[in-house]
Amino acid sequence: MSASEQMAGSERVIAAVRGQEVDRFPLVTPTSVVTVESMTVTGVYFPEAHTDPYKMAALAAAGHELLGFDTVIPYFSILLEAAALGCEVDWNSVDAMPAIKINPLKNLLERKWDWRPPANFLDRQPVKALLVAIRLLKKRYGRRVAVVGKVIGPWTLAYHLCGVQDFLLGLVLEPEAVRELLERLLAVPLRLAVAEIEAGVDVLTWADHATSDLVSAAAYRDFLLPLHQRAMEQLAGSCPVILHTCGRATDRVAYFARAGFTAFHFDSRNPVGDLLSLANGRLNLIGGINNPQTLLNGKVKEVRATIEGLLQAGIKMVAPECAVPLRTPNQNLRAIVQAVRDFSRRHRKV
Repeated sequence: MSASEQMAGSERVIAAVRGQEVDRFPLVTPTSVVTVESMTVTGVYFPEAHTDPYKMAALAAAGHELLGFDTVIPYFSILLEAAALGCEVDWNSVDAMPAIKINPLKNLLERKWDWRPPANFLDRQPVKALLVAIRLLKKRYGRRVAVVGKVIGPWTLAYHLCGVQDFLLGLVLEPEAVRELLERLLAVPLRLAVAEIEAGVDVLTWADHATSDLVSAAAYRDFLLPLHQRAMEQLAGSCPVILHTCGRATDRVAYFARAGFTAFHFDSRNPVGDLLSLANGRLNLIGGINNPQTLLNGKVKEVRATIEGLLQAGIKMVAPECAVPLRTPNQNLRAIVQAVRDFSRRHRKV
């Protein structure tokens, strides 16, 4: 901690996500910042780091040790729960994220609805590995760095189990079957969220990808909003919860606020001015950095200009919009850290 900083990293991140005053702008990463370059430096690589808790923790630590963020997050993909629920997953290679090979509930409209999440899914790899990695990171960092947990919400789990096309078709042709499936799936992120909080996370990312690229705002309101509201009621007071949703979402930000999330981790395709107006102090905003254009393919000066623009516009927590592309140069991620620190020095009161 420098002489100008009065808060520990975890305190700063928690306060910022809650919209409270902090000593400087935080360096928050609600999703993975793992790169091939970080793997090379640490000697820890995919795919083993998806399922080995010690490698998972060591690679997550690179977010702070190599890049300088105030956070570490040991969940790198979106398929840990999917694997535990019966999806066949290809854990892939060093420079590729995992992918689902078989959706166990494919042909949604033809199935009998006797499927339920396995009672022991928290004990299945790699979910069990994630919980161990969180404990390792919390023991290592204490209050110095915020440990960020992550769960996948029922909507995205339904994509994984059924396949996107079958699930979206079910919304139209078998809406009650879809409601029943989502109801059963809600128990999965809730149980995992509680387990992660008990393991020591300071902040939780809730990833659920019901965006306008695939479904209407009305679909979110009618199918998912009530479930999100119930989840946030159950998690209230435990830790701040960040909703992560890729894609365009300005037409449902008001619903995200009604759901009770502490913050929204947003995609760069959402106009910042519109988001700030819609959030209107009810929902704190995180994100805004374009991953492929700015971080993967941009230069350091372009990264710094993006950060400056977001902070000047009123975004107090800038971050990559999603898990960074694995070939992202670490210098571009460190440029985020330096640009935020430089801006903080020029604007002491945040």
